[in-house]
Amino acid sequence: MGGARAGWGGAGVPGPGRGRAGAAQPRGGRRACGAHTAAAGAAATPGSMKDRTQELRTAKDSDDDDDVTVTVDRDRFMDEFFEQVEEIRGFIDKIAENVEEVKRKHSAILASPNPDEKTKEELEELMSDIKKTANKVRSKLKSIEQSIEQEEGLNRSSADLRIRKTQHSTLSRKFVEVMSEYNATQSDYRERCKGRIQRQLEITGRTTTSEELEDMLESGNPAIFASGIIMDSSISKQALSEIETRHSEIIKLENSIRELHDMFMDMAMLVESQGVFLKSCPEPQPNPEEGALWSSGAPRPTGGDD
Repeated sequence: MGGARAGWGGAGVPGPGRGRAGAAQPRGGRRACGAHTAAAGAAATPGSMKDRTQELRTAKDSDDDDDVTVTVDRDRFMDEFFEQVEEIRGFIDKIAENVEEVKRKHSAILASPNPDEKTKEELEELMSDIKKTANKVRSKLKSIEQSIEQEEGLNRSSADLRIRKTQHSTLSRKFVEVMSEYNATQSDYRERCKGRIQRQLEITGRTTTSEELEDMLESGNPAIFASGIIMDSSISKQALSEIETRHSEIIKLENSIRELHDMFMDMAMLVESQGVFLKSCPEPQPNPEEGALWSSGAPRPTGGDD
């Protein structure tokens, strides 16, 4: 019985007196034992519940911390993404501004039989800047595209992913629209230069068809324009000088077109694969099958043979 008293005492039951009562009255002792056991359980329950509650609270706090960490990381990622979107949009706006300036330079050059070198240098700088900026935009759009494809490959789908896809599609479409405008501007300038060459040839007494003139331009040989021209007057010399100037401009233009051709086609196909067709692109803009962007490096005249 002493051992029993020790056991109860160890369980938190006060005991010497009640232990003796238990010895004198076994049944009462058993009832007392049951009562003491229940009391012991009751005495232990609040502490156990408190411990369990603390464990649950700690676990919940840990889960909440994880949720907060994930949310903060996701928010930081999206903030960085939107910063990148704004940067790309700024680059595209810069290209659009440069394209408008290119148009003004084209008009200035065409207005003078012998345009000054400064204007031509400024035009070349604008074209170079457009090329560099366009390559930056293409690289950044490619990076976003690859990131989206990686997440899709992992079968991840979220509101953030849909937002990124929408932004990427919008930027890609806008980029193609701006570059289409640049393409149309270059094509128009080439045709105007070509028209000036044809008129100057007529002044020298040499008549050419559009197809014949195109062949002469594609030869890349400026001397071909002087063939058959009698250089016996200042008018003929001036006409030939302008012909050479316009031919030189066309050669520079075609080099620029070649450099941008692959990039433009790549982005145009990307936009089409996204389901955003080029209906919104500035007109007139021939489609790739008709020789838009001129894989040969030079636009073809309407109705001409490739």
